Amino acid sequence: MQRIGLTGGIASGKSVALRRFAERGAVVVDHDLLAREAVAPGSVGLDQVVEAFGAPVLGPDGALDRAALADVVFADDDARERLNAIVHPEVRRLSAERDAQAGAAEDGAVVVHDIPLLVEVGLADSFHLVVVVDAPVELRVRRLVDGRGLSEPDARARIAAQVDDETRLAAADVVLDGTGTEAELRAQVDALWERLVVEREAELPAP
Repeated sequence: MQRIGLTGGIASGKSVALRRFAERGAVVVDHDLLAREAVAPGSVGLDQVVEAFGAPVLGPDGALDRAALADVVFADDDARERLNAIVHPEVRRLSAERDAQAGAAEDGAVVVHDIPLLVEVGLADSFHLVVVVDAPVELRVRRLVDGRGLSEPDARARIAAQVDDETRLAAADVVLDGTGTEAELRAQVDALWERLVVEREAELPAP
């Protein structure tokens, strides 16, 4: 099994690359979805969050009130660290479950973990390969403004909230250029996929 960590700054083109990996046959693990599953109703994670922050972070339906929780942790570093200490281990556990399921289904599975904050949370060393989709800040600002309707200050604030490009690139084993068209980015994924196929065939035991 080949485990790939995929990351990139907001509006870099990471979603395009992820879709192409899935089209080529990769098992995709979305860590944003895992983070939601970690605190879903009935989960141990949600029980721990309520114990740490109190009943006001629960909505009337018993699910996590994300806006209320954000109000608590947004400007409080200690509170945010307490939340991360609950959520991150649960996400790692769920991630390991997905890996095990993929490996059980196919010895040579390629599992791509979509982790926007891969570098920020120190997971770069957890993967066989770290793939970064890169695009310049000004291009990403333009995409956020023109494509997603953000104001320029909001776009710049979202980019600034993530790790800087130099730090992200320093963690990369492979860099995909997100400055061109979607077709060009998909072609780069295809080229990487062909390389992975060769490596996978070399690692599989002879029949």
